[in-house]
Amino acid sequence: MFRGFPPEALTFLRGLTRNNRREWFQPRKHIYEAKLKTPMIGLVDSLNVELRKFAPGHVNDPQKAIYRIYRDTRFSADKTPYKTHIAAIFPRRGHEKHVSAGLYCGVSLEGIEVAGGIYMPGPQELLAIRTWLADRHAEFRKAATGPRKLMGDLHGDSLQRIPKGFDSAHPAADLLKMKQWLYYTTLDAGLITSPRLFGEIVKRFRVMMPVVEMLNAPLKKTRIDPLMSPADFY
Repeated sequence: MFRGFPPEALTFLRGLTRNNRREWFQPRKHIYEAKLKTPMIGLVDSLNVELRKFAPGHVNDPQKAIYRIYRDTRFSADKTPYKTHIAAIFPRRGHEKHVSAGLYCGVSLEGIEVAGGIYMPGPQELLAIRTWLADRHAEFRKAATGPRKLMGDLHGDSLQRIPKGFDSAHPAADLLKMKQWLYYTTLDAGLITSPRLFGEIVKRFRVMMPVVEMLNAPLKKTRIDPLMSPADFY
């Protein structure tokens, strides 16, 4: 079981926050690899073991799960080259990772981010989810209260008006206006180096899964879902 990040991971992030430039990072890249990325791989591996028990379709290869540290600065006014956090995503196998519902965790100096839901659905996904919600909103609302204690309320950007094709008086109008359906919380930074970190993430992943599964239910797979084999679980 994952035992927490080493203190050197936080030292590295503090240094990177103050010196976010290539000249500082390159001589210390080995520290990033050893003290931040390698432990993050260990966290993802441990999370995969637990996901096999309650969300096997979300098991993800650490090399695919963990985001690169390099920022895409092409369209940003902020030209600092590196992210000052490390994060991983667990999308539903067989679906595009950002347009379908999944799980997320990230580590920064501010704390541990834990999230679940759907962040960037495209037009087809939005229509599919809204159509599903229009018919099954009562069931969805009941499930959406489950994560509230650990994750807060379901939220996301919304339209001002009901989308075209749906009745403005529909009892699920608030859900149908939404463009994202998300849970998000930040855990105390003191957990980063603690053995408790792993369990705190797992119990939040577990409580969000019924809603994640509902959001994925109306979505079509974007590629063939490969058969699971021992290699899928490392």
